[in-house]
Amino acid sequence: MANKEKVLITGGAGFLGSHLCDRFLAEGYHVIAMDNLLTGSMDNIEHLMGRSDFEFYHCDVSKFVHVPGELKYILHFASPASPIDYLKMPIQTLKVGSLGTHNLLGLAKAKNARILVASTSEIYGDPMVHPQKEDYWGNVNPVGPRGVYDEAKRFQEAMTMAYHTFHGVETRIVRIFNTYGPRMRLNDGRALPAFISQALRGEDLTVFGDGSQTRSFCYVSDLVDGIYRLLLSDHPQPVNVGNPQEITIKQFAEEIIKLTGTDQKIVYKPLPKDDPKQRRPDITKAQEVLGWEPKVERSDGLKVTLEYFKEKILKGQQAPA
Repeated sequence: MANKEKVLITGGAGFLGSHLCDRFLAEGYHVIAMDNLLTGSMDNIEHLMGRSDFEFYHCDVSKFVHVPGELKYILHFASPASPIDYLKMPIQTLKVGSLGTHNLLGLAKAKNARILVASTSEIYGDPMVHPQKEDYWGNVNPVGPRGVYDEAKRFQEAMTMAYHTFHGVETRIVRIFNTYGPRMRLNDGRALPAFISQALRGEDLTVFGDGSQTRSFCYVSDLVDGIYRLLLSDHPQPVNVGNPQEITIKQFAEEIIKLTGTDQKIVYKPLPKDDPKQRRPDITKAQEVLGWEPKVERSDGLKVTLEYFKEKILKGQQAPA
């Protein structure tokens, strides 16, 4: 196992990070997952513990990062990613996007490793351009409640490009749009886990605003494939990875009710401040540069995700009080 190339994945016990661990192990790498478990869970990587080609470091990358030996790749996915988390942990969110990114870029420079950082569609803010292309600079409120996440990611991109242009570090930037699949948290706060959890518990589904705002949902295996292709490409500029199939939140809630076979109503609540009205990636660059586009139909991905949530809710109900 000593001759396997090593990959460091920060946020490795999170939703996306754990799926990336699976992919890189399947591709024959030695994987080091790093997480402070603020929003990640050991449950997500429990199936990997004990493998000789997998290590877990309990570490806060905002403070200090040390990995002995050689590193081939670094994937920086450590960050609270849902509004419920970054509104509760604004300082940690800003720190992991700034100090954490700085630490990992420094590690990449020291190890002569290629680094891919996880950016987000949120850098476009509440967009004035639709669909969103990589050359759109965004419409972001830096002092609004979502600013802590949006600006952390925008700073992260700027810092990453500075290390690329000034130090010659091999960098890649992926702008991730709404993603779903197994290992999302039940209390994640985002539309999909909220709707499925509410439907399975027999509660009415909560839609914020009038439900006309749109999102585009990409299944996790498609996203991971896009990230993997970007890492191995020679493209240092940001690339959108997401599913351009757009749906309104109201339609999505209706889809979940139909999928779960429940008869819940939809209840409407005020739209949170600065909530984006439209979200759809232009993936022309990913198609041209990476030869990538999503393959999993939403109906198929939702079935798999629903089964995962059913199991989690059942486990929670069976757990001792």
